[in-house]
Order: sequence, then structure tokens, then C-alpha cells
Amino acid sequence: MFDTVITGGTVVNADGQHRADVAIRDGRIAALLVPGETAMARSFIEAGGKYLMPGLVDAHAHLREPGLTQKEDFDSGSRAAALGGVTTILDMPTDDPWTATPRQLAEKMAMGLGRLHVDVGFQAVVSRSHFLLEDLLKLGPVSLELFTADVPADYLFDSLEAVTQTLRQIAPHDIVVGVSPGDQSILLGSALRNRAGDIGAFLESRPPLAEASGVARAVIAAAETGARVHVRQVNSRLGIETWRKLRDMADVTIETTPQNLFFAADDYEIKGSRLKGSPPFRAREDVQALRAALSEGAIDIMATDHAPHSPAEKAVSYPAFADIPGGMPGLQTLLPVMLKLVGEDIISLSALVRMCSHAPARRFGLGRSKGAIAVGYDADLLVVDLAGSTVLRNAEQASRAGYTPFDGWRIPAALTAVFLHGERIVEGANLTSLSRGQVVRSSAA
Repeated sequence: MFDTVITGGTVVNADGQHRADVAIRDGRIAALLVPGETAMARSFIEAGGKYLMPGLVDAHAHLREPGLTQKEDFDSGSRAAALGGVTTILDMPTDDPWTATPRQLAEKMAMGLGRLHVDVGFQAVVSRSHFLLEDLLKLGPVSLELFTADVPADYLFDSLEAVTQTLRQIAPHDIVVGVSPGDQSILLGSALRNRAGDIGAFLESRPPLAEASGVARAVIAAAETGARVHVRQVNSRLGIETWRKLRDMADVTIETTPQNLFFAADDYEIKGSRLKGSPPFRAREDVQALRAALSEGAIDIMATDHAPHSPAEKAVSYPAFADIPGGMPGLQTLLPVMLKLVGEDIISLSALVRMCSHAPARRFGLGRSKGAIAVGYDADLLVVDLAGSTVLRNAEQASRAGYTPFDGWRIPAALTAVFLHGERIVEGANLTSLSRGQVVRSSAA
């Protein structure tokens, strides 16, 4: 006897798609049945003509709790995720305080209990002053984050020596290290040369050269130490070319974000503060290079860098463009924007699942339960209608940011249902079951 059987759909995994009925028991996928096969269940859900995909895993999001809840919190951020088909969020550690110590990580995990609408895994930051590696790892963080530019001094590893020595310490442990590529020397040099404070100065301070330098440093340090490294948001042609040349040297993966596939630096003149983030958007030729890399399978993971700010914070007039709080919401729009790329024949549905579900789950220690529709995995499922249509609107965004950079975009598909641990939590555009999310930990713990 199954709890639920979803019938008539096409199952999409990273390695392809096939027709199957999905049987669920005790929150997990219990069987993949031949379509029409006789089964006993408490309920049957018809998904004829639709596609069943594993829930998305966003490997790079900022839920802003603790300390920054005017921007977002566990409730609003995970609500946005659920409505957008993201059933697992991997939360970054740059809140207030930053999540650096075992106590801070444990307290943050406890804060989420009973308040999450989807599952959440937590990431801890590597600091110079209080890095208690063994005690952190006992709590099961999904990654350790290492920053190479543009952060407070206690979290800044701005040389190849500093990065290498830190990775050497972490390498014996089965955990991935997220490295945000940048070059502090270029940032500082630009600040001395260009004091205009305009958009041009911001772009000069974080050029493709800085990104490529950060990518090279991360790969070389990983090769030297044997550490498992994931390079965070890359968005330039030079960064991607550097990645192509060096990626076979080490156990390294790379990510980009949906917004980098659509927006370019000239969009700042029109949309201004709402698009301001870091790294900055590049030239149109960089966008095309990134799209080509996506089509070729050179991008391992698509993540959102969901980093909302309150509308009031974004609306203030700042002395310099660089001073505008950086980041924008993305959890609720990851799936629809990726489906737009499917509609444009840039990627396939299976590639979408690979980059947004399968690869992030495996890379961050959740590959035994997330990222696939397979027996024994969590029944985190999306029902997608490719014959449907969706219009993204600011008014429908659950994030406290209250907007999406994709406002008004029409998507040639519709998300009709979301299941978390076998229970339907979203139907149509409505969240129907609250606070079902759990704190998840890396299987390396």
C-alpha cells in the first residue's frame, strides 16, 4: 500500500526522461511503476501530459537570518522557494553575525526549526580568528565558504598562499569548499585610480580579469591540496575560458546564475539599483559566451545568489554606485527562468535537472536523498506543464524584496504542483501546506 501514486507523467532526471508512475510512501519514492500498472494507494494524482522533475536545489542563497530580517527571513525566503519549485535551499553564512563558529551554526539551525516551508542546509564561513574545523563539521554544514575579495578582514583570504594553506587544512575532510572568485589587489588598485563613484568605477573595480584570477587561484590551490572546491558565481568570457583550460586539474565545479544569462552592464542605466550585485553584469559578448558554455554543458550548477534587500534600502540615494546594497531575489524565479531557456532551446529539461537538482545535491553532500526521482530518494517533486504559460510579476513575489528583475516576462510553461517529502505543498500559485521543511545536513557529517 502506497500513500500516493502520481500517474500519467513523464519523469525527468539528469540522464534523460521516461514515462512512469511515481509511488510514494513515508515521504520517499517507493517505486517507479510502469504506466498503468496496478497499485494500491490511499490517493492517486493524475499528471497526464505533464513532466515530473525532482525539486530544485538552490546551492547559493541568502535567507538573511539572523540579524538582517528586514531584508528576508526563513519564513519569507522559504515561502518564495516553495512557490518557485525550489525544495532545498543551501543558505550562505553572510548574515549578522556571519556563521563562523560551531555555536553560531548550531543556533542558526535551531532558528529554522518549525519555520521552514522547504528543506534548508546551512553553510559556514572560514574565518581567520576562530576556525574550529572539527567542531563545525560535526554539525553537518553542506559547505565551508572561503572568500578572496571584498569582505571584512577576518574572512578575507587574499593570496594564493592563504587560500592554499586553508584548503590544505580542510582537504582531508569530505566537504566541499565554496570559493568566491575575486582579486583584492585589483579591487584596491581600482579604488585608487578611479574615484568617480559611478557605474563605470564599479565595473572597473571588479573586472573579468579579477574573476579569471580568482578562478585560476581556486583551481590551482585545489590541485595542490586535493581539496574539493566549488567556484561561486562566474559570469565573464575570460572567467569561463580560464575555467575550461584548468578544470581538469582538480576536483572543482563551477556555478553561474540565471540573471547572468540575460542581463548585461548596459542594463544598469535603465534598471539601476535593482540590478546592482556582485560580480557586476558584463558586456553582451560575455552573456553570449556564458550561454554557449551552458549549452555545451560546461556549467555544473545553476544557483540564484538570492540576496534580497528591502525596497527602502535599494531606493536610498547612495554616494557611489558601489555603495548600493548588492543583490536581488531569485528563489521564486529559478525554475521559470530556466524553463525559458528550455523554450529557447538553449538547454534541455534533463540539463535543467542536472544543473538545478542533481549536481548541487551531489556536490553538497545531499546526493543520497535529493536531486533525482529514484527509489529511496525524498519525494520532493515538481509537476510542470510545458503546454501552460506563466507571467512573472512583482506583485506575486513572496520575498521581502517585493520585486523580480524578470517582471513581466512570459514563460512557456507552468508549475502546477510542488511536493515536499511526499506531501503537496503548492498547488497552482498557492502554498497549501506550511512549515513542512526540515534542516538537512551533509551526508559527510
